[in-house]
Amino acid sequence: MTASFDPLALLQRLILVDRSALAAVARREGLAPEDAVDCVQDGLCTLLSMLAQGELELDDDEALRPYLAGMVRNAARNRRRRHHLAKPHLPIDGAEPSGDIDDAELWIARAEEHVRVQACVARLCDTQRAVVTLRLLEEQGGEDVAAALGLTRGHVDVLLHRAKHALRACLVEQAAAAHA
Repeated sequence: MTASFDPLALLQRLILVDRSALAAVARREGLAPEDAVDCVQDGLCTLLSMLAQGELELDDDEALRPYLAGMVRNAARNRRRRHHLAKPHLPIDGAEPSGDIDDAELWIARAEEHVRVQACVARLCDTQRAVVTLRLLEEQGGEDVAAALGLTRGHVDVLLHRAKHALRACLVEQAAAAHA
């Protein structure tokens, strides 16, 4: 480190320039905005402490940015894993099976149908498969899917329409082949 190195000045520059990007790192780990800000503050405090104690030999903003982002990401992951923030699980012992799923033949029929649908989805082109996955399975909005795939909303709608048509035709074809 240089003799004129000032950890507070370095920290101030990092706060002014990178605080929103660091909060976004924590938000991507699934935290609420308030918790994300807390993780950024924890990361900055830890970084300041390490710099003041001489545990880090870095005196350059660019060298510290990825290190600080990793600290914030780890703090966010740790916070998300805490028991008081985790969603409670229902006990499996108290769960009653629903009446319409008791039959083993029904389970087998559902599994066979699942395999048929997967085979039909696999026959779609990559773009149609991505649209079907995002729109129907993950229930994302059309605008979100368009932005994620770099397409227009209209193109996403056309791809979804064509994919549904292809899936229907494939399932009818498979059903006819199964009964023949």
